[in-house]
Amino acid sequence: MTDSTLASRARSIGRGFAVTAGTGAAAGAAAFGYGLWERNQFVLREEMLPILPSGRSPFRILHLSDIHFVPGQKRKAAWLQSLADLEPDLVVNTGDNLSHTRAVDPLLAALRPLLDFPGVFVPGSNDYFAPSLKNPALYLFGPSKVKPKPNLLDWPRLRSGFGMAGWVDLTNRHQSLALNGMRFDFSGVDDPHLKREKYAGWPRGTVNQDASDHLKVAVLHAPYQRVLDHFTEEGADLLLAGHTHGGQLCIPGYGAVVSNCDLPTWRAKGLHDWTSNGRTTPVNVSGGIGTSRFAPVRIACKPEAVLLTLTSPS
Repeated sequence: MTDSTLASRARSIGRGFAVTAGTGAAAGAAAFGYGLWERNQFVLREEMLPILPSGRSPFRILHLSDIHFVPGQKRKAAWLQSLADLEPDLVVNTGDNLSHTRAVDPLLAALRPLLDFPGVFVPGSNDYFAPSLKNPALYLFGPSKVKPKPNLLDWPRLRSGFGMAGWVDLTNRHQSLALNGMRFDFSGVDDPHLKREKYAGWPRGTVNQDASDHLKVAVLHAPYQRVLDHFTEEGADLLLAGHTHGGQLCIPGYGAVVSNCDLPTWRAKGLHDWTSNGRTTPVNVSGGIGTSRFAPVRIACKPEAVLLTLTSPS
């Protein structure tokens, strides 16, 4: 083989690599562009659960999670404000509201119409600590970790803003609320992703309180199996959680690749039954409303709020 032939083949191989690299770069850019678009394609997922005592009127819960607010997110703010038109009977916020150190005031403004409704809340790690730049591929090797010296967020002020509006803080505590003429017993925990959960049990009142109509609702941020097991075995009628972002970067036709906890990926979003030690409880895992500001894309996983309509069995 002559030198000129070798040189010609080398040029052909080089052009092949260049074309392949260019095609890969173009595909990556297109996927990123699509992900930037999808992160603002907010949807409302609606579910029905026949778990109310017999004869009760429907009760609607608006479940919000993982807003990850950043100043300047006008589309997200407008959409959050529009959710007040649903006139829910209760708002449940399962944490990770912030993604920026200056996000508290604009977030409270965005949620202002919803703060007029009864609400309960628990924090996530991104209410305490600002997100940091990291390689997204690390999520393939297990749940994310907080840096040793993270930037603190103003969670006390956000919690105060929620509380002043009348929303109930369920961080490692319980409380009963009378809503639409029925008693709701809530029990919540601090973020299991940070291993901060401490179980407060269920509210206790009069000796015969369980004889009257009531519903037990557990509220948590990260749906680790140990926490789902605990609340299921303790008699919860409903579990509400977030944290997973529904996988955030999903494969069309397959779904989530990671859940950022020990929850099976097929459970990373949606309403499912959870069984532990012979008891079964419905759990709703929100796919979340936002993203980390360092990974501002969603693919095959539109941001969502969830409207759960609780009904009596037919």
